[in-house]
Amino acid sequence: MELKDILSKCDHTLLAQTATWDEIRAICDDGMKYECASVCIPASYVKQAAEYVDGKLAICTVIGFPNGYDTTAAKCFMASDAVDNGAEEVDMVINIGWVKDRKWDDLLSEIKAIKAACKGKLLKVIIETCFLTDEEKIKMCEIVTASGAEYIKTSTGFGGGGATREDVALFAKHVGPNVKIKAAGGIASIQDAEDFINLGASRLGTSRIVKAVKAMEG
Repeated sequence: MELKDILSKCDHTLLAQTATWDEIRAICDDGMKYECASVCIPASYVKQAAEYVDGKLAICTVIGFPNGYDTTAAKCFMASDAVDNGAEEVDMVINIGWVKDRKWDDLLSEIKAIKAACKGKLLKVIIETCFLTDEEKIKMCEIVTASGAEYIKTSTGFGGGGATREDVALFAKHVGPNVKIKAAGGIASIQDAEDFINLGASRLGTSRIVKAVKAMEG
C-alpha cells in the first residue's frame, strides 16, 4: 500500500489537554503537507484552525469527549457550535453508561439528534470498545447503522485501550453498507495502519503515522 494512500485516510490528531496553538498549527501544517483526511483537534481551536487552513484541509473535532456522559442537549450544542466555527467533521462519544443500562432507544435518539445538529457535516460515533462486551459492540453497530451517522469509531484514546484488529473486523461484519469505520488509539506504525485499512477501516485516528513518515524522510 502506498504511503500517500495511508496518509489520505489519516485524521492527524492532537487532543492532549495541554495542546497549544503552536502545536495545533504544526499539526495543520503537516496535515496539509501530507494530504491527510483531516486534523482532529480540540473544539476551542476549530475556528482558528479553519481560518488558518483556509479550505485546504478538513477540520475535525470531538464532542462529549472523552467520557460521553454530557446531556444530549449539551452534545447537540457542542456539535452545532463546532460546525458553525468551521468543523467539517464531528467525532462524538456515546453515553457508555446507557449501553450498560441497555438504553438502546435513548442511544439511537441521541445520535440522531447530534447528527441533525451537525447540519450535514460528517458524524463519527465513538463507542469506546475497551469498555464494551462483544455483544454490546454488535448492538452499537446496529444502532449506528440506524442512526444516519457516517462512521463508527473504536476509541477516544483516553479510555485505557485503543483500536484492536479484532474490533475493526467485528465492526466490518456488523455495520450496514452506509457506515464506514474509523480505528483510533494505539495505531503506532505503518504496518498497524495497513492492517487496519485491510480489515475495513476507512479512517485512522493517529498522530504517529505522519511522525513515522517524517522519520523515514530523515
